Amino acid sequence: MPDSAQLDAPVARGLATPPSRHVLGVRFDATTYADASARILGWAAAGESRTVYCSNTHSAVEAQDDPAFRDVLDRADLNTPDGVPVVWALRHLGLADAGRVYGPDLMLRVLRDAAAAGVPVAFYGSSEATLAALTARLPALAPGLDVRATISPPYRALTAAEDAAFAAEIVASGARILFVGLGCPRQERWCDAHRGRLPAVMVAVGAAFDFHAGRVRQAPPALQRAGLEWAFRLAVEPRRLWRRYARVVPRFIAGFARQVASGRR
Repeated sequence: MPDSAQLDAPVARGLATPPSRHVLGVRFDATTYADASARILGWAAAGESRTVYCSNTHSAVEAQDDPAFRDVLDRADLNTPDGVPVVWALRHLGLADAGRVYGPDLMLRVLRDAAAAGVPVAFYGSSEATLAALTARLPALAPGLDVRATISPPYRALTAAEDAAFAAEIVASGARILFVGLGCPRQERWCDAHRGRLPAVMVAVGAAFDFHAGRVRQAPPALQRAGLEWAFRLAVEPRRLWRRYARVVPRFIAGFARQVASGRR
C-alpha cells in the first residue's frame, strides 16, 4: 500500500471494504493503522463528512444496553477494534489477521500523515488545560502539523445555540480532520449527530488527548498485548473506573460466550 500521505480521495475511495464481524451485535472492521489512516486522509482530502470510531469492550456493552447507540456504531464509516479482547473475538469469528487499532496510536499515525500531506486538523473535547498541554507537545509529535482549532466544550448537554456556535467555529477553521475526545458513548453520539454538518472526518479517540498531553499514563505495552490494559487503568484511576470495569468485563465475556454458543458470526 502506498504511504497514506500520497493518497488522494479517489485512491482512498478505491480501497476495498475491510472485512468485518459483529461482536455482541456491534460491527468491527478488521483494518490496520496504515489502512485506516489512508482512508481518513483520502476522505479528508475530498472534504467529506465521515465518522471513525475506535471501539472496545466498553463500547460493545454500552451498545447491548442501548440499541440506538449500537446503530450509531454501525453507521460509522470505520469502526476499529480498539481493545485486545475484541481482537481475540474477531479472530475466533474467522478473521485470523485481525489486529488492534488503538485510538491513541491511530491518532498519532493520522497526525503525522496529516502533517506530511498538509491536511489541517482540529481538536474537540477534554479540558482547556489538556488541550493546551497537547498543543504544546504537537510540534514534537507531528512536526509541521496545521492545527486550526482546539475547542473544550462544557461537560454537560449543550444548548442548540452553543452547539451551532462550536460547529460554525469548526467549519470556519477549515479543518478537514477533527479529533473528538469526549469519552464513550458521548463522543460517538456527537460525531453521528454532526455527520453531514461538518466537512471533516470526525475521529473519536477517547482518552488519547490526555495520553498524548502527558496528563495520564498509558499501560505498558506488555499489559496491552496481554489484554490487561483495563487492569492498569483501573489501578491508576480506581475511583473513576471501578464501576465501569466491574460491569463491562464480566458482561463482555458472558455475552461473547453466548454468541459463540449460538453460532452467530
